[in-house]
Amino acid sequence: MKQQTLNSYLRNRFGKKLYKISINAGLSCPNRDGTLGNRGCIFCSGSGSGDFAEDPGMGITAQIEAGKARIKEKLPKEGFGYIAYFQAFTNTYAPVEKLRKLYTEAIEHPEVEVLSIATRPDCLGPEVLDLLSEMNAIKPVWVELGLQTIHEKTASYIRRGYPLETYDEAVRNLRERGIETIVHVILGLPGETKEDMIATAKYVGESGVQGIKLQLLHVLKGTDLAAEYEAGKFECLTEDGYIELLKDVIDGLPNDMVIHRMTGDGDKKILIAPLWSGNKKHVINRIRQEI
Repeated sequence: MKQQTLNSYLRNRFGKKLYKISINAGLSCPNRDGTLGNRGCIFCSGSGSGDFAEDPGMGITAQIEAGKARIKEKLPKEGFGYIAYFQAFTNTYAPVEKLRKLYTEAIEHPEVEVLSIATRPDCLGPEVLDLLSEMNAIKPVWVELGLQTIHEKTASYIRRGYPLETYDEAVRNLRERGIETIVHVILGLPGETKEDMIATAKYVGESGVQGIKLQLLHVLKGTDLAAEYEAGKFECLTEDGYIELLKDVIDGLPNDMVIHRMTGDGDKKILIAPLWSGNKKHVINRIRQEI
């Protein structure tokens, strides 16, 4: 594999391993609060893709400390730090002063090396971009954009709520400010062919962003996607099929792109399919062996 994995990138850039702590800032999403819709994207769980984030009732510092405690047994004796990952829902979707307070509390934590913010391309107005630049001058800021697909038919089906041009504009604005950008892509969306998925990844690679997260489609309880699956409207990828697809997708990415994720895992308590993905250690080992 020509591209860098996240671990190798972090060691090369920071000289140590960084562990990600997922934060729930208690924010909403325009696809849930009635601005664009009320039910979210078709695949999104009730936690807004923050199933592994900490309790939103806790403050940011308390969530970071809880996250540290949760992974303390994995930590080496020295030479590590943390990424504060604002994961649940849309983390630029609030008044700027509220966002400044949230981001500042995280970025000022002495053990946090990077501030990573998951959001939508249509929630990056001028004031938010200025705030991100302000934070980026303190410590590195990553913005993670939920694109999922470049194909408008699929985007409409999953209720993404914005056109591809909005993604392009967001990437341009972030590049102008020197803010590192990572894009989420889902592999296995209903109705998409192998060529469709390869085209999405290639488009992301050519759009000028620094990183990509490749996510296997999960069917989770309580989502509208679950109803579609249970009605027999689509099938999930097999383990072998996913790994073969992953090889072809990665082959089309630029050599300097950082691959932040190659599969992902759904919360086992609400995972309906594909059940093989629940054995994360086995899947990761197979990917390491074959790619």
